[in-house]
Parts: sequence; C-alpha cells; structure tokens
Amino acid sequence: MAKITQQPQIKLEITFTVNEAEARALDALVGYGSEGFLKMFYEHLGSHYMKPNEAGLISLFESIRRDVPPILSRTDDARKVFSA
Repeated sequence: MAKITQQPQIKLEITFTVNEAEARALDALVGYGSEGFLKMFYEHLGSHYMKPNEAGLISLFESIRRDVPPILSRTDDARKVFSA
C-alpha cells in the first residue's frame, strides 16, 4: 500500500534589477573573489552578521561572476556597433 505524506516547503525567489552602473559596480566588487572580500569584511567589520550568511554570499559572488561579465561585454559590443 502506498504511503502518502505531506512535506510542505517554503521557497523564496527575488528578482533583483540593477542598472548598468550598478552592474559594473557588482562586477568590480566580485572581481576580488569571495575569499578576499570575506577576509577584508571580517577584518574591518566583524563576522557577526555575515558569518551565518557566508555560503549565500559565496553563491551570490559565483552567480555574478558567471552571469554579469557576458552581459556587460555584449553591451560594450553593441555600443561599438552603433557608434561605428
């Protein structure tokens, strides 16, 4: 006989919209890598707030480093085409 159980989950997804200047700032920020960022953050601001969220910050940095540079590159290429 089948056993049916309920296992509810709550999942949060947020759409985060930035303009070009903000995207370039994010790209520059993550350019130092999560290790370097966390080292300096902890050294100067402490770890109380960030430590529980460290895995999320590392994942965020990886996503930004993966997705933002190609978007900015295509934007730069488009500008070159339109201004030629």
